[in-house]
Amino acid sequence: MAEADGLDDRDAVGHLLWAARLRPDGRLGPGVRVFRHGSATAVVSPALSGRDRIAVDGKEEDALVLVRDEVLAATGPGYRPFGDAELIAALVRGTPGLTAADGPEFLWMETTVPPPAVPEGVAWLDGRGEKEAATVFDHCFPDSYAQPGRPGTRRWAGAYDSDGGGTLLAVAGDAWSGAGCGFMAGVVTRPEARGRGLGAAVSRFVVDALVREYGRAALMVDADNTAAVAAYRRAGMSGREFGAAVARAWGSAGPS
Repeated sequence: MAEADGLDDRDAVGHLLWAARLRPDGRLGPGVRVFRHGSATAVVSPALSGRDRIAVDGKEEDALVLVRDEVLAATGPGYRPFGDAELIAALVRGTPGLTAADGPEFLWMETTVPPPAVPEGVAWLDGRGEKEAATVFDHCFPDSYAQPGRPGTRRWAGAYDSDGGGTLLAVAGDAWSGAGCGFMAGVVTRPEARGRGLGAAVSRFVVDALVREYGRAALMVDADNTAAVAAYRRAGMSGREFGAAVARAWGSAGPS
């Protein structure tokens, strides 16, 4: 069991690459640490999509030893392990003080293939457009981790009213992306414009750009958001059930 200098070929897994926030030269992002034990890898990533996170992958028995005995001791209880749902459930069962995170079930979705067609009428927003996008979040999605101007967000795509009103109707962001894995977040459509395929259009535009620039596009979405999941599948993304855990009382026999 040891801390590693970076990722290697066996770590070419979407959520590990995302958490590593790799620079173009392959170096780890700011504050990122990598730990390994047997088949398991854990990537510790601070302030990633609104939280301090630990991306975990590998066989259950190796991941349990790694996370329970080394990683959580190195990070403290503020970091949340996340990964495949069955793996996280095993970590919760085997780690005193680690409990399943509250909230709905969610999917990790990704693709390494650009969508077959990119819709017209969507473009990257300029500074003025991003200010308008910020008002869309204020009114429609104020709890989004990804919003224009927040740390980790890079650029925003938008679709405007085609009827001549010039109103920004839907947006999607490129946020917390790094070499090997671009990440889409902050997909939102004004309520009065829903049902017109605009959310799907901005999503396909961003997915296309992320795959071409980073080699992979990924996102996380609530599993019960069926409309969004369907739109992302139409953009060529596939998903699997993920889970997250919280160290509520690290080192105790149970949650506090």
